[in-house]
Amino acid sequence: MTLSGLPRRLVKPEPHTTQSLLPGNLVHRGLALYITSMKRWIPFVKSPPVVAVIRLNGVIAAGGRGSSLNDIGLATMIERAFKRGKPTAVALSINSPGGSPVQSSLISARIRRLAEDKKIPVIAFVEDVAASGGYWLATAADEIWLDQSSIVGSIGVVSSNFGFHEFMGRHGVERRVHTAGKSKSILDPFQPEKPADVKRLNVILSQMHETFINQVKSRRAGKLADDKSLFTGEFWVGQSGVELGLADGIGHLVPKMKERFGDKVRLVLYSQKRPFLTRFGSQIIEETIYGLDEQAHFARYGL
Repeated sequence: MTLSGLPRRLVKPEPHTTQSLLPGNLVHRGLALYITSMKRWIPFVKSPPVVAVIRLNGVIAAGGRGSSLNDIGLATMIERAFKRGKPTAVALSINSPGGSPVQSSLISARIRRLAEDKKIPVIAFVEDVAASGGYWLATAADEIWLDQSSIVGSIGVVSSNFGFHEFMGRHGVERRVHTAGKSKSILDPFQPEKPADVKRLNVILSQMHETFINQVKSRRAGKLADDKSLFTGEFWVGQSGVELGLADGIGHLVPKMKERFGDKVRLVLYSQKRPFLTRFGSQIIEETIYGLDEQAHFARYGL
């Protein structure tokens, strides 16, 4: 064989690099590029398996604040991950302390729809934490793998705010609220807490909690341990989470994908990108506030 059949641009060595020669005086890099470009046209040339890696990092919240995870912001990225390059599998790289239950549900549902439509297996790998809504995202996968120190669980729902009525009273501030509808000012932080409001809130939280429990039971069917603490909001580390059935084992993304799909498996990363202009002006203040809120979410798990 000679180089005469290869386009000149494919065999020209890049500056400051050394040519790697193969038998027949073929330039390794040029040949590799040529074969890659021709694979789509030559049916008998087998391509290495591709695993699309979707990076899900941060607090789950609507509105696209900072680097928050939400369905609208992730939709295009997730769609591309399932459709580009005919992936053999999709891996979820998760590091999230949770957040909005609705956004958690929407993102998870989108992943499941695409997985079932494309018949592509989904495998989740937890980094520091996949708790609360973060664990909801993990349940979108067919398998969940942890690090020995990963935190999982916190299957519960929380609502919190502050009460300012005593502070306002001490400083002579009077709160005036006028509503059409007796429940429009429910849980007003500037008024004394009302038992009826708390009772109503508990009903709502219980409904959300039941939805979360059903999601976990459905996606982890036959794997969960018979343990009453599973759905109390408690969380666990590494092997303890595996023993409870919240995860399938201890394993990291790259070695696990090589073990399953071979050493030549190609990992293609998909992650959120911040628009360049969001680094300037008033957005800096918003990003700072969001960063503090995000740190508070992670701090609940000692991170």
